[in-house]
Amino acid sequence: MKKSVLIALLLLVNCVFVTVAQSVNKPKIDSLLTAMTADNQGMGSLAISQNGALVYQKSTGSSTINGEHHPPATAKTRYRIGSISKMFTAVMIFQLMDEHKLALDTKLSVYYPQLPNADRITISQMLDHRSGLHNFVRDSTYQTDMVKPHTEAEMIAMFTADQSDFEPDSKADYSNTNYVLLGYIVEKLTNISYAQALKQKVSIKIGLTDTYYGSKINTLKGEADSYQYKNGWQPVPETDISMVGGAGGIVSTPADLIKFINALFNGKLVSEVDLSLMKTFRNGFGMGMFQLPFGTKKAFGHNGDIDGFSSVVGYFPEQKMAYAYCANGVDYPISNLMKGVLNIYYQIPYEIPVFDTPKLTSAQLDKYLGTYSCLQLPIKIVVTKDGTSLMAQVTDQPAFVLKPLESNKFGFLRTGLVFNFKPDNFEFILEQGGGAYMFTRDQ
Repeated sequence: MKKSVLIALLLLVNCVFVTVAQSVNKPKIDSLLTAMTADNQGMGSLAISQNGALVYQKSTGSSTINGEHHPPATAKTRYRIGSISKMFTAVMIFQLMDEHKLALDTKLSVYYPQLPNADRITISQMLDHRSGLHNFVRDSTYQTDMVKPHTEAEMIAMFTADQSDFEPDSKADYSNTNYVLLGYIVEKLTNISYAQALKQKVSIKIGLTDTYYGSKINTLKGEADSYQYKNGWQPVPETDISMVGGAGGIVSTPADLIKFINALFNGKLVSEVDLSLMKTFRNGFGMGMFQLPFGTKKAFGHNGDIDGFSSVVGYFPEQKMAYAYCANGVDYPISNLMKGVLNIYYQIPYEIPVFDTPKLTSAQLDKYLGTYSCLQLPIKIVVTKDGTSLMAQVTDQPAFVLKPLESNKFGFLRTGLVFNFKPDNFEFILEQGGGAYMFTRDQ
């Protein structure tokens, strides 16, 4: 009797998952992606799985744009995934712990005694961004350094020259330096390259066919180039992978990312204890993992940005649902896109945004141009134009395109920046994350 009840329950559970998969409103998700692409808000690939099975997949836009040659993106197009690489690096570190080659309390000084506070920084603190090591990508020289190849010795010298941002374990602050170093430690403990370690310890182990450590982008291998929208999709300078290593050097596809995160949560890569540690959050950081909230639900995963690429992967343990999106051109924030996709997936009322970017002439942009200062912030913002595109450049940062939103209002929505111009007063209000800052044009 008990056996028959158990079988009935299992059948019921399976029916629930099948029903969810069959009820995915694919046409509406298609419409959202198509509308976004039609207005040049973004281009990329999306995949969704339920209970380990792929239930949705779609690609939009081009994998590369070269004159008349612009092949469409497909499910097999490979994208640089930026900081999602940190999840892979964390997994390999935990695997090495299980092999008793290091521990959470192992000191950084075992490998790099010359680094600031190395004798007080632990592997644990590096995994959850509590080391205090300065985030080297914030340096003013990064934009020129990023396109050049760097040896491990050169990177270590760079990290050694930077002072710590805070005392180890006193607080948390995101730092790519932690994961570049963890990638080097993977190499030291495996006696092979990071690329080989990734292949042996992750890709081959769970059957990832399109995930590997990157190099110079090769479109002949199905790898995407990246772009920003400025009078059309324009190529973005390519970061040399040696600059980001275990912090951001992996190439993958949405389907492979879904396979990876499903394997991670089903015990195929690390132990249950290890996964529990990865999911333990202090000041918003897990060990190689973020929480990605959606209403009352919480997904676990990571996002990633490098050059013009932007990606995200998430997993809802209770629903056994995973999603991944990889883009090689983004204007509309991925967080907004995924909120829309998840609303549609979970059958929550949702209206597809009307993307209708106002068109302005070059002459209409002239009233916004100039160098602006703020009494509240120690920066200047230079506003220029490139054809019919309005550009902004913050002190020591690369220029970015401001997209017109409505009259006298522009945005760099990828980072949540909104510029409310008051051209008659020669000023604008910069809004981001609930904050508002008045900038006045220098005379």
